[in-house]
Amino acid sequence: MTIRHRLATLVFAALVLGGVVAQAAEGDNFPSQPVKIIVGFAPGGSADTVARILAPRLSEAFKQIVVIENKAGAGGNIATDFLIKAPPDGHTIMLGTIGSLSVNQHLNKLAYDPIADTAALSIAVVFTNVLVVNASSDVRSLDDYVRQGRADNSRMSFGSSGIGSSGHLAGELLKSAAGLNNQHVAYRGGAPAMNDLLGGALPSIFSSPTDALQHIQTGRLRPIATTGSKRLDALPHIPTIAESGYPGFEAVNWYAFAAPLRTPPEVVRRLNLAIVSVLGDAGIVAQLRKIGLEPNPTSPAEAARYIRAESDKWGAVVRKAKIKGE
Repeated sequence: MTIRHRLATLVFAALVLGGVVAQAAEGDNFPSQPVKIIVGFAPGGSADTVARILAPRLSEAFKQIVVIENKAGAGGNIATDFLIKAPPDGHTIMLGTIGSLSVNQHLNKLAYDPIADTAALSIAVVFTNVLVVNASSDVRSLDDYVRQGRADNSRMSFGSSGIGSSGHLAGELLKSAAGLNNQHVAYRGGAPAMNDLLGGALPSIFSSPTDALQHIQTGRLRPIATTGSKRLDALPHIPTIAESGYPGFEAVNWYAFAAPLRTPPEVVRRLNLAIVSVLGDAGIVAQLRKIGLEPNPTSPAEAARYIRAESDKWGAVVRKAKIKGE
C-alpha cells in the first residue's frame, strides 16, 4: 500500500470515527430542550387525548418539558408536512394516525411521502372501532344494519371524521363485504359527526371507543358490532363483525410516533426507549384501556413494517372503492 493510499485510508477511518463519536455525543445530549409532540387534529379528539395522557410521563423520562402542539387540518397532512420540515434532532416528533401515515398518500397527491420521509419510532396504541347507532334506531343487530343497507333506497348512511379516516375505511370494507348501498358522509372531525348521530340527523358511525363509550354508557347510543378480530374489552358483550357473518373482517385503528427523516439513530433509540417504557407503565396501560385503547409499543423497525403493511392494505381498499381525497 502506498503512502497516499495509507493516508486516504486513515482519513476515511477518521471521518467514520468522527461521525460515530459525533452521533454518540448527539445522543448523549438528547434531549437538550423541550420536546414537542405534533398532533394533526383538534384538542379533545382521540389522538390528542392519547398524546396528553403520555406527555407527563414522557416528560419525566426525558427530564424535559413535553408540549403538545395541535396542527389540525387536511386529515393530518398539515401536521405531517410540519414534522417532515422540522429539524431532525428528535425535539419535534408526531403522534401520527392511520390516515396521516398510511392512507392519505393514496387519496391525494402529496408533496412528500409520509413513510419514506419520516422515521418510525414506535406504534403507540391499536384499537377497535365500534359501529354505533342512535338509541332510538330500530337497528339492533348487524343483521338489521345489513338488511337496511342492502335496500335499493338505503338511508343507512355512515359518518366519519373525514375521507380516508379509519371510520370511513371500516365502513367501506363492510360495504364491500356485505354488498351494501350505504353512503359515506364525511365530517371535519369526529365531534360534529357524533353530534349529528346523537341528534338523529345521521344513522350510524364507525366510531373510536374513546368517542363512543361515554354515550353508550349513558344510553344515548347503541353499539352494534366492533371491527377488530376480537371483542373490545370495554364492550365484551358486543360481537365483532367477523363473528357476525363476515369471517376475516378486520379494520383496526392505530396511532404511531414518528420523527423527521435523518434523525440520528442514537436519538431514535432514546426516543423509542422512552416511549416503550411509558407505554408499558401499569398506570398508563390502565388509563388507555379504560377508554378502549390497547398500548402496543414496538421497535422502530417493527413500527415501520406495520405502517407499510397498513398502507398496502388500505391502499387496495381505496382503489377498489374509488375513494378520492377532498
